[in-house]
Amino acid sequence: MQESAELRTGGVVAAALELFSAQGFDQTSVEQIAKAAGVSRSTFFRQFGGKEDVVFADHEVLLEQLREFLDEGHDDPWGAVCAASESVFTHFANDPELARRRYQIVREVPVLREREIITVFRYERLFDEYLRSALPGVDPLDAVGFAALVTAVHNHVLRQLLRGRRKVPLSTLQSALADARRRYGVGEDTAAGAPDDMVVAVFPRSMPVAEVTRRLRSELD
Repeated sequence: MQESAELRTGGVVAAALELFSAQGFDQTSVEQIAKAAGVSRSTFFRQFGGKEDVVFADHEVLLEQLREFLDEGHDDPWGAVCAASESVFTHFANDPELARRRYQIVREVPVLREREIITVFRYERLFDEYLRSALPGVDPLDAVGFAALVTAVHNHVLRQLLRGRRKVPLSTLQSALADARRRYGVGEDTAAGAPDDMVVAVFPRSMPVAEVTRRLRSELD
């Protein structure tokens, strides 16, 4: 049932974007979208709410999926945020032509550009809130700073895909996020130490105190 609903959502979104591209956002009615997608007008309003909502329907699904993923709990919260970012990129990279069509439409319609800014902030806020929850005692500036950094890096790489015709592999984003982690002082551990009676740890000065505490606790446990 859920898969069927997702397929129906994808079909309505694709139909809407095709109409917006062909005849303009303001010139396209909900009735036209519903007819092209093979759904009733009432079904459209019940599922999406309006023309603006259908443009960002994928993001609503993605945000909910990311929330569920982060709620699962992760040993490396910083890495979990990066993994969440990668999953969003993968979603849009799977159908780049549809993603590019959406991007072009959003650029041309002011009200959609404003909605996009709000949507980007929702990802950033989700990451920020997750880090504060997963890392008790983390400096709020560290949490919001990393959330903003990951979101900005993701959007920069995604725009490379949306603005061009070439394929941008996931590895491009992964490399950029790994560099962001190193710059922020929360890079992945490069080596696992052997069990011993003594633990010697060296951390970058830029590493947030909450992350230092997490790593020390992990080694001592």
